[in-house]
Amino acid sequence: MIKIKKRWEIPESEVTPEPLYRRRREFMQAAGTIGGALLLNPWAAAQASLAIGDYQKKAISVDEEITDEADVTSYNNFYEFGTDKEDPKRNSNRFKTDDWKIVVSGECEKPGTYGLEDMMKPFSIEERIYRLRCVEAWSMVVPWLGVPLASVLKSFQPTSKARYVGFKTLHDPVRMPGQQRSVLNWPYREGLTIAEAMHPLTILSVGMYGKTMPNQNGAPVRLVVPWKYGFKSIKSIVGIEFSETQPRTSWNIAAPREYGFYSNVNPEVDHPRWSQKRERRIGEIFKRDTLMFNGYAEEVAELYDDLDLAVNF
Repeated sequence: MIKIKKRWEIPESEVTPEPLYRRRREFMQAAGTIGGALLLNPWAAAQASLAIGDYQKKAISVDEEITDEADVTSYNNFYEFGTDKEDPKRNSNRFKTDDWKIVVSGECEKPGTYGLEDMMKPFSIEERIYRLRCVEAWSMVVPWLGVPLASVLKSFQPTSKARYVGFKTLHDPVRMPGQQRSVLNWPYREGLTIAEAMHPLTILSVGMYGKTMPNQNGAPVRLVVPWKYGFKSIKSIVGIEFSETQPRTSWNIAAPREYGFYSNVNPEVDHPRWSQKRERRIGEIFKRDTLMFNGYAEEVAELYDDLDLAVNF
């Protein structure tokens, strides 16, 4: 049987041997280079021990220049902390994510409330580095740190009735002051088909640029679905629900004419108020052509073979 390697997969030869990264982590801890807060979270400490050269060498690459970290962490859409692009960084600096819990429910054999650390413990965060092109109202190339969402979802043993996976963001207007305004129907909700959720390019991310996930980018854990618009990549997740029916999603509830359930990057289907044929890369002045499925058509187009993408937008 011949296995054809995907263009975004990394070879086993580039994966750091477990004894090596464990020794590196122990050395950095002993040297005092990892802060006390990170020492409370083994997976966060592992992220902090990653050098810049690691993610450049081992990244699942789109062969494009990585977007400057300062741009990605200071120009954000995260309405829970405000609607201006600078609000999330300014208003989330005191957001605490200690002892984070995620409620798993619905059509699965192992529902329950799980601590994030316990949920991620079976997976080698150190080995999961993805350099992916992503789109919000702009585009960017980010080195995300995380694991395939499928690996986590399978551990809950979804049943045959699980056709969709819904996600929910934390609802806490005190800690997330943007929720004090009725911009959306809080808490924020998103969803994927089970096939989309199980695709190897869909990741559950806990960091970026070799560091723990910044608050303004979705700490402590967020989704990354690189062929869809950014609002599908829900941040600060506290709920995962397997369902037989399509879950309702926040932007589809707020503006169903403008935001469909699928929300794939499709330059041939315009937003009712603007064209989607061109995009701006964050940090750049001029626009570029938008790519079908954000450039991942080779990997994901088959998920939608039976759908009219103009209707199922």
